[in-house]
Amino acid sequence: MTATAKYWRIALGIAVIAALIIVPLNFNRYGLFILSQWAVMTIAAMGLNLTLGYAGQVSLAQGAFVGIGAYAAAIMTTQGMPLIAALGVAVVLCFAIGWILGYPALRVQHHYLAFVTLAFSTLAFLVFRNEDWLTKGIYGISNIPRPNVMGFATNRPLPFYYFCLGSLVTVSLAMWWLIRSPWGRAFVALRENPVRALSLGIDTRRYTLMAFAIGSALGGVAGTLYAPLTQYIDPVPFNLSLSLDLLMMVIVGGSGFFFGPFLGAMIAVLLPEWLRFTQGYYLMLYAVAVMLLLIYSPTGILGILDRYLAERRTKAASALRAVAKSRLETAP
Repeated sequence: MTATAKYWRIALGIAVIAALIIVPLNFNRYGLFILSQWAVMTIAAMGLNLTLGYAGQVSLAQGAFVGIGAYAAAIMTTQGMPLIAALGVAVVLCFAIGWILGYPALRVQHHYLAFVTLAFSTLAFLVFRNEDWLTKGIYGISNIPRPNVMGFATNRPLPFYYFCLGSLVTVSLAMWWLIRSPWGRAFVALRENPVRALSLGIDTRRYTLMAFAIGSALGGVAGTLYAPLTQYIDPVPFNLSLSLDLLMMVIVGGSGFFFGPFLGAMIAVLLPEWLRFTQGYYLMLYAVAVMLLLIYSPTGILGILDRYLAERRTKAASALRAVAKSRLETAP
């Protein structure tokens, strides 16, 4: 990457962050709710992107982990406990369950693994719905409080949006470090060729379990934010459709790309709102747009950009080779 391209990327990142901070100042309550939901779903999609995009393990259980985090936050905060304690419980619980759920991935792959995680997602939904003593069943849990952060209340929409945005930035920085660490390179090696990764001395068993566990823990983080965002939860939002939505976010944005979940969550959360001017047709247009995108680029939106940049690099390299060849031919 040239110095100019690096500066342009930094400038673009600063501009996007500034826009996310300044533009919402003029948004109404509903607009802030949608942006906060985008931040929460992006965190959950980042966890699935680690499991699927980087480690190559298919999971249809991410929505269940969001539900576990949401119920942990709802149950504990309505009993007077701080949200940070609920976050710790949700992360540990989701990490442990994700680690256990990773064991089938050691024996089965692809659609077989998808069925295993689908079964867990169904089991979690049945627990949310039927265990009234813990989750209050179909009646749900209401009056979920929003936290105080360093003495500042977040009970109003704008402060809570900034709380969600700050959480997204923190998780993004941690994920950026993880992907560029030896662990991240081991995850990619596991996705590309498990046999070759094993031959290079990578403990594929351990990294498969870690991919599930860390991705599931991020689902728990998202759920911990989702509960105070809506301030009421019941089992319905955490059925299989949420896991499928998160899977779509990862694939549409670009599986295996760091910013894929950001774009995918934007498409899944914001695009339907932008298409509401079409009234009853907006869901149809949304579905058609997603299908056309995946037909044109199965690697998602960032796959199109990556393909374009690869073609530019190839042309630039070909031009340099042609110049070098002409110089060699004209040399005495």
